[in-house]
Amino acid sequence: MLKTLLTRGFVVLCFVFSGVHAVHAQEKANYAYIGLEPEIVTNYISESARKLGYVRVSVELMMDVSQLEIAEHHMPLLRATAIEIFGQQPSEKVKSLTGREDIRRAILKALQDHMKQETGAEVIKNVIFTKYLYQGD
Repeated sequence: MLKTLLTRGFVVLCFVFSGVHAVHAQEKANYAYIGLEPEIVTNYISESARKLGYVRVSVELMMDVSQLEIAEHHMPLLRATAIEIFGQQPSEKVKSLTGREDIRRAILKALQDHMKQETGAEVIKNVIFTKYLYQGD
């Protein structure tokens, strides 16, 4: 009797914890990714004043699924902001890994600020560079 009761209790606990895990998994799965299309290709400030460098980047934006339509509506603003920030960067920042991370954070902050101003919410959770190519001095 005690063995049967313990077995049933164990089975019930397994169901409870598996249900909690499923709910937790659903909470994590509520993100969507949208790319800034086409890829960003723009100039950046080169070390030599006579020659411009250029950068070609594929950018993905992470956001809640519920805010995907809002981001699509504001895509021209998001894209222009990313292009503007890349265009202001010096070559040493574009070419270094730490500089690339600084650029990514600057773009994220600027996009969040613009979306907060336009919609009242930050909307963008993260910015991911999926391709990053540069050419210059």
